[in-house]
Amino acid sequence: MAAFKSGKNIAVLVLLLLIGGLAGSAATDAAAPFIPFLKSKASIGFDPATLDLHFMTLTAGFRMILSPLTALGLIIGYWVYRKL
Repeated sequence: MAAFKSGKNIAVLVLLLLIGGLAGSAATDAAAPFIPFLKSKASIGFDPATLDLHFMTLTAGFRMILSPLTALGLIIGYWVYRKL
């Protein structure tokens, strides 16, 4: 696995960011009916692109929907990674 100069594993960083993002999204879904400003979301990414080679079709795309609590979850995930 690839590691940063500090010796920390990048897979741990990705895992913590995924956990933080998922927790933030779940918190947004739970709290948005009660706190209206949490409903605001921004979509980041690009639409799927398809390459058709007649024997194989390759589709690639990326979309991230960011809300205030999702961003907070990502920040907390990174903070936990820095504290490890």
